[in-house]
Amino acid sequence: MEETKVKKWLASLVTTMVAVVLLSACGSNETSGDSNGSIKVTTTTGQVADIVKNVGGDKVEVDSLMGPGVDPHLYQASQGDIKKLNDAEIILYNGLHLEGKMEEIFEKMSEDKPTVAVADDIPEDMLLGADDSNAHDPHVWFDIPAWLHAVDVVKEQLSELSPENKELFEENAEKYRKELEEVHAYAKEQIETIPEESRVLVTAHDAFKYFGHAYGLEVMGLQGLSTDSEYGLKDVQSLVDTLVDRKIKAVFIESSISEKSINAVVEGAKKENHEVVIGGELFSDAMGEEGTNEGTYVGMFKHNIDTIVSSLK
Repeated sequence: MEETKVKKWLASLVTTMVAVVLLSACGSNETSGDSNGSIKVTTTTGQVADIVKNVGGDKVEVDSLMGPGVDPHLYQASQGDIKKLNDAEIILYNGLHLEGKMEEIFEKMSEDKPTVAVADDIPEDMLLGADDSNAHDPHVWFDIPAWLHAVDVVKEQLSELSPENKELFEENAEKYRKELEEVHAYAKEQIETIPEESRVLVTAHDAFKYFGHAYGLEVMGLQGLSTDSEYGLKDVQSLVDTLVDRKIKAVFIESSISEKSINAVVEGAKKENHEVVIGGELFSDAMGEEGTNEGTYVGMFKHNIDTIVSSLK
């Protein structure tokens, strides 16, 4: 086990050193807006990119590093990513250590351009703690009232870069806020249709704590807040025991995580004569394919709600 941890640490260190070297080589590149006057924005996650696209409209050109099925906890920047970061006028990322392996890159980039964590302005009392840590849970996009603060950050940052479009950004942001508030109301209404004793959400890792807190679900994850954390047979058995004791009938897989861990839980319950089904695939750390409903924040959120409700009712 110790040898495995050392190997992971060495691999992460080498990747960071390579990234810093690449940054130093590219740091002298000048950035400027697109020829049509749009702001070049590079984001990490699709959730952040969705805010920028909705608030910025045709005044932004957005490049998101992490696409469908990508796990931000383990993501390490490639040489191509470094170029996208260098070419951007502004870099927007989630923060709260979600993109843990990229923090040194963000620190380096902030010397030359706005490099902003959109979750940094969320009030302390809206943030949830991480188990056995002084850090905060980074999965803030699953609590819409909290995520609305990220919308405000994006609006303000774009307005600073393009003050002549400030009024447009404010109008777009207000329209987007109303759309998210409608989804928030929809989520509360739909979760209420699940019998109270069945409001238990079991997933591969603990990405849905904000979702559970906002909408009244008990949340259980096999792994911790980060998929970098390891799990063992004891963790699997503990979750199996809970499923059996409480007669929970469905668990969920995640689009950005292997099904292996959850399948082990399902098989463990089966051995104890308790049938548990896979209730469906949820989008946790990544959204769906671009061009689909699930490839948007609103579509992803509604997909998750409908999948959870249909399996637990």
